[in-house]
Amino acid sequence: MQRYSYLDLAAVPEGSDAATALANTADLARKAEALGFHRYWLAEHHNMPGIASAATSIVIGHVAAATKTMRVGAGGVMLPNHAPLIVAEQFGTLATLYPGRIDLGLGRAPGTDMQTARALRRGLSGADTFPQDVVEIMGYFAEGAEAAPVQAVPGAGTEVPVWILGSSLYGAQLAAHLGLPYAFASHFAPALLEEASHIYRTRFQPSEHLAEPYFMMAMGVCAAETDAEAEFLRSSQVLSFARLRTGRPGKLPAPVHDLSEVPPEVMAGVEQAFACSAVGSRETVRRRIGELVERHRPDEVMVTGMMHDHAARLRSTEIAAEVLAELARPPVAAN
Repeated sequence: MQRYSYLDLAAVPEGSDAATALANTADLARKAEALGFHRYWLAEHHNMPGIASAATSIVIGHVAAATKTMRVGAGGVMLPNHAPLIVAEQFGTLATLYPGRIDLGLGRAPGTDMQTARALRRGLSGADTFPQDVVEIMGYFAEGAEAAPVQAVPGAGTEVPVWILGSSLYGAQLAAHLGLPYAFASHFAPALLEEASHIYRTRFQPSEHLAEPYFMMAMGVCAAETDAEAEFLRSSQVLSFARLRTGRPGKLPAPVHDLSEVPPEVMAGVEQAFACSAVGSRETVRRRIGELVERHRPDEVMVTGMMHDHAARLRSTEIAAEVLAELARPPVAAN
């Protein structure tokens, strides 16, 4: 592991609102920058009362304005929801405002339920054009793109780094084929992590964008002074995910000591989804992150964790940064 980064869903806690969630995101980003996190990504989700980052490019601008040096980007933009030119214009504008700091991670899923997906993609054919759309976006960012009959303004020549995101083998294959960095969503879908990383690394084709494979794995982290406190704080995310899985999405619940409202079969699915996580005291979290890094050998780790209490999340991030800094090797040249 060479670097460590942070993924924020801009969670909206019960009893709070989106304005507070977005203010907390900016505050956490400043903290993450001071703690040495290399990049800070926001994720696109729609029709979810507990997530305030649906307008992802706007929130990225909000975070970039609140920080000074840390890279900020999308983890990611769900490309089926958008025309490639619009994405290129948005991120070309961000890269013009904050040069050398903007990342664009692209995902193939809609990031929502199918009814909302239809609302987002109204008038589109529904055909899977993800590979072509990725290539089209990179073309808008390239040097000399201002000579094309259709161009992103701003955008041409910004060379915004494009990442492929995924939780299946499809993204690994595409990232390898295009010679792009690859980020795996193991923080909620770890089942294919090992196979996807192997495919990406063994099939990687060097490109003008990247000479060698660069693999990022995501993991959940919930750290506190004791194991018991961390498990208590984590209950908010467990409840939120369980309610989402049973068709009852809402704001991020307050933590509880009793998770009996979650049926055993649902809890089994939640625990499987969160298998790539580190929960506990500093010592417990260090041991678990160390195990995951040793097993999967990522070039970069991206941590995430939703907590109802903002101060607790700040403290968890501090502990995670201490651990990750100990485990990180000196970085190689990469964006």
